[in-house]
Formats: sequence, structure tokens, C-alpha cells
Amino acid sequence: MAYILSVFAVRNLLVLSLALNVSLILRVLLLHDSQDGSFNGFFFAEQKEEALATKITRLSSSVAPSSSLTMAEGDEDRVINLDHGDPTMYESYWQKKGDETTVVIPGWQFMSYFSDATRLCWFLEPEFAKQIVRLHNVVGNAVTENRHIVVGTGSTQLFQAALYALSPCAEAEPISVVSAAPYYSSYPLITDCLKSRLYKWAGDARSFSKNGPYIELVTSPNNPDGFARRSVVNGSEGILIHDLAYYWPQYTPISSPANYDLMLFTVSKSTGHAGMRIGWALVKDEDVARKMTKYIEINTIGVSKDSQVRAAKVLKVISDNSEGPNEGDSFFEFSYRVMAKRWKQLREAVQQSGLFSVSDFPPQLCMFLNRVFEPQPAFAWIKCEGDIEDCESFLRGKKILTRGGKHFGVNPKYVRISMLDRDKNYETFVRRLSTIRS
Repeated sequence: MAYILSVFAVRNLLVLSLALNVSLILRVLLLHDSQDGSFNGFFFAEQKEEALATKITRLSSSVAPSSSLTMAEGDEDRVINLDHGDPTMYESYWQKKGDETTVVIPGWQFMSYFSDATRLCWFLEPEFAKQIVRLHNVVGNAVTENRHIVVGTGSTQLFQAALYALSPCAEAEPISVVSAAPYYSSYPLITDCLKSRLYKWAGDARSFSKNGPYIELVTSPNNPDGFARRSVVNGSEGILIHDLAYYWPQYTPISSPANYDLMLFTVSKSTGHAGMRIGWALVKDEDVARKMTKYIEINTIGVSKDSQVRAAKVLKVISDNSEGPNEGDSFFEFSYRVMAKRWKQLREAVQQSGLFSVSDFPPQLCMFLNRVFEPQPAFAWIKCEGDIEDCESFLRGKKILTRGGKHFGVNPKYVRISMLDRDKNYETFVRRLSTIRS
């Protein structure tokens, strides 16, 4: 006993207590950094004592019971990340819906690979297929008759499956894949990721003049600039993929049902549930649908049933509310109002600043909402005017993270900004943008 007491003398206990307290402080700082959008990891050893003390003081003074750590710092100091189209704007609506979209899945359910072995897409859950058709019919944004539904892990996997299915196997060289600039920044990366001998990225569709077969990607409304698109390559051997992720009434007027051979949709932008990782394709040609299904079978042996069941529930609630007596509380009414407000705020901020410009869109009649309005895209395509040549770097200096035009095949004076972040982040962004003078 005397030996033990001598080991744990008062001095040793003080050292141990100091070590524990330092460890606790570092853990708190790490949690704070990981939640406010930055990550310092294990670089604390390189920080000076003064910087560490300053951060501790700021942390202790900024944490309040009613606000999250993400929003704790002052608006002037906080980095606003609008680079990604993470649709957290929709959280508030789904929180209000409570248990309407809750799904309980017993542990024994959905254990098989197969959903319906008699279907062409054998891993497609029947209820999800039913709700896809119903929602398109309610909104009127796509023809579903005489179409095969192929489900994928988001529209990204479906895009890859479509390239696989549409590429001719007998060609001596890979088929060219093009899209009119500004095009979705991930198209080149996804196309060339596997260095496939079936297809390769060939750039801007407007400058494409190669003879022979090609695949053209038509995104409408377009990501990043929000304009309606048609194919631009004037070739007789072209194969079209229509990415219609944003052809929903909160983003653009629904003038008529889209009627193309291969159309891609995703839950992430239609309902905001990006974490489900679910998308679907409406495919006219049976052989193409079969090849797409085969690709997904090889790639991931199907698609999560749990996600499909949850997505089916969400789509059902949207359709029910759109057709029910409380249409004013429907998902698309809510989303339309939020997007209209945000675009009004953005245009006011751009005008107050004087350093930026943003696209204008012609108003159209939306057959679903039965009103005339201008498109209000999920992304704002902003141009820095005057002598600012690199808009992305300029805004980064103002602690606003965006995605520059070079990623979309155009001039770096442009940036894409997500309009789908949480209310507080977006409002902080427009306030800051309105005060930028140089």
C-alpha cells in the first residue's frame, strides 16, 4: 500500500489531471472543427499556444444551447460551403411531416437479392415502381407508358449503366461522349473514370464534329446554368441520354411530359433525400434496359431494397398530398415557395453588390402548379463582372466556397452556387454577397 501511495503522489496526480484536461480540450476542438465544415485533424501539434488559446476562448463564448456548432461562429468568420448541391433545404418540410414517411423494416425482411424475378429489372421493388409511375402521372413531367423502369444507386450509376448499354461493342475505338458547355462537372470524371475501351469523354458538344456514332448528354434544366436544353450535335448517328434530375415544378415550369428514349431521374433532387442514393431511368428500348440492368447486376448486384422501400413511401406521401384536400401544404408548393424566395433574395443581393450578374429566364405556364413563373434552378450560375478573372478564387477569399466555370468547360469568371442549403446558411450567404464591393 505504501508503494502504491508513493507512485500516485500529489505531483503525479496533478500531471495526470492536466493530461486528461488537455485531451478533453482537444476532443472538443476536433468536434467543433469537424462540424463547422473544416477539419484540422491531428495538426494541433503545429498550432502555436496563442492560436490554441484564442480558439478555446472563441469556442467557450460562442456555444449556445439553442444553436448548433456549425452556426456558432460569427457570420463574418464562418466559411459558407455552397460547392455541393446537398439538398438540406428540404429537411424542415420533412420534419413537419413527422411519422408520415416513417418506415419500419423487420430484421428478416428483404434478405434476398431478388425483388421480382419475373421483371426485366429483377431488383426493382414493385411498390417503388408503382410510386414512380404515379408521381410522374401526378406531376405530368414524363411519359411512363411503354417504358421500362431501371433502378440505380443514384443517377450516377444509371448514367454509367446507360453508357455501357449504348456503346457499340464492335467499334475499333471508344464511342465519343459529349455534352454542351457549360455541362455537369462530373460528366467528364464519370465517363473517363474506368478508362473504358467502350466510351470516352470528347468535350463540348457544340464543337464536336467527328464523323460516326456518338452519345450526347442533354441535361434539362441544365446543371449548372438552369436553362432548358435540347441536343445540339447535328449528326445522324447520335444517341441521346436525357438527364432530367431537375425537371420538377419547384425548379422549372412543367410545360409538357418529357418523352425521350432514355430519361434519368433521382430522388436526391426531386424530394431532397440524397442520402437514400436512389435514382431511376425510364427506358423505351427493351434491349437497352436489359443491358443497363446487367451493368448494375455486375457492378453492385442490384440496389438496396431498404432504400427503395423508403423512397416509395416518400413518393407516395408527395403524390397523396398533391392530390388531396390540403394541396397548399404539398411538398411541391412548399418547395416552390422556398425557391421563389431564395431567388428573389439572390437577385437583390447581386443588384446591391454590383460586382456580379445572374441569368434571367423567360416565364412560362406550369401545367402542374397552374401558374406562370420564371425557372428558379437548384443552382445559381453567377458571373463576376469587371476585372475579376477567377470568380471561384475571389469568392473563396470572401469565405464563400463555390465551383468555378473551368469545371464545367467554360470561363473561370463563372461559378456555380447551390441554392439548396439550409435556411441559415443561405441567408448568411446572400447577406455577405450583398456587401461585397471589391
